[in-house]
Amino acid sequence: MTDLTTGRHSLRNVLIVGAGQAGLQLALSLAAEGYRVTLMSARTPGEIRDGAPTSTQAMFDPALETERAYGLNHWDRLAPPIHGLHVQLAAPPGNLALQFTAPLERPASSVDQRIKMVGWLADAERAGVEVVYQPVSPGYLDALAPRFDLTIVAAGRGDLIELFGRDPERSPYDQPQRALSVAYVHGLAPEQAWPQPHVEFHAIPGFGELFVIPSLTRTGPCDILFWEAVPGGPLDVFGTKSGEELLDLSLSLVKENLPWFAERCAAVRLTDDRATIEGRFTPTVRTPVAHLPSGGLVLGIGDVVISNDPITGQGANTAAKAAQHYLQAILRRGDEAFDEQWMTATFESFWSAHARAVTLWTNGMLQPLPPHAQRILGAAAAIPAVARRFAHGFTDPNDLLTWFSDPSSAETYLQAVTRAE
Repeated sequence: MTDLTTGRHSLRNVLIVGAGQAGLQLALSLAAEGYRVTLMSARTPGEIRDGAPTSTQAMFDPALETERAYGLNHWDRLAPPIHGLHVQLAAPPGNLALQFTAPLERPASSVDQRIKMVGWLADAERAGVEVVYQPVSPGYLDALAPRFDLTIVAAGRGDLIELFGRDPERSPYDQPQRALSVAYVHGLAPEQAWPQPHVEFHAIPGFGELFVIPSLTRTGPCDILFWEAVPGGPLDVFGTKSGEELLDLSLSLVKENLPWFAERCAAVRLTDDRATIEGRFTPTVRTPVAHLPSGGLVLGIGDVVISNDPITGQGANTAAKAAQHYLQAILRRGDEAFDEQWMTATFESFWSAHARAVTLWTNGMLQPLPPHAQRILGAAAAIPAVARRFAHGFTDPNDLLTWFSDPSSAETYLQAVTRAE
């Protein structure tokens, strides 16, 4: 075990704890800019590669561009290009009430983090990042932080999260709003009506949602079947199951609630023997700066400080944009100290630029859709311009605040677009 609590470190020496989307992307981009970076990963590449998936992800073009800027887009030609969203509404369950396709201006992409993070860890070691594979406790972090000019916590799981206090004004929920169940699968038959890959969003009002995400995993191109069940409702049936049991339950729910989709699932099978995950968590925004017992300060990034439900598919996107935003703030800081004022300002500017819109939109989607949002989806089924703008909201959630989230703005927009037809 490497002891990092001793030794000398030069100015602009950054410690990043956590090797997910935000932590690794920031470490690699900082190294490319000439910073000395130490990265702490709780798991080795082998443990990541051979473990279960840690997430679902559909990254849209603005987030992908933050990776391309530093040559981190190794899987662009391997992952299925996602050309849009296909939305279907089942009301009541088992009956298709509404559907539309919302094309994206530029393709999105999904890469299993079991291969992405392993690849990026190899990149980090080649780039001269000091990668240390060991968990970090709050006490160890307290000893580490004084040796670095800046310490950033990007570990979205574990005890370190508790260092960052909950922000009650930005965290309206005090319990999970969905029970989550995920299976990476091969064998899903394509939808003949739209031959290009799309993210499918099957909504069952009052019950939950099924997302189908074309992706790339360690066994090749695949699809992700991702249930979001309203807790205590008819879809909340998973619990702790084996992979095959979880898949069987998932397919039985499809057959019962989405029979038109079940026809495509006859040959579905798991991609590997660790291809499922399940759980539930409470959406939470936390204060960005943690005060350590010795007086040190650490800055949070990614899921540590903004942990939204995945219903809007924004987790990896927000993490990538955060890595880019923090990078630019660090570069602008030059030789000045990374004090608490700078840390808070860095997070708050990111909140205003990106995270606020994502959080408000995501929290709203966890509730029954209000009448104006229902009218928007109905209009999207008939008016292509509305469908395209809905899809654009996934690439730039700020746009949704100008028309989707507000009843008056939604009505004004729908009237204008209807007149233009």
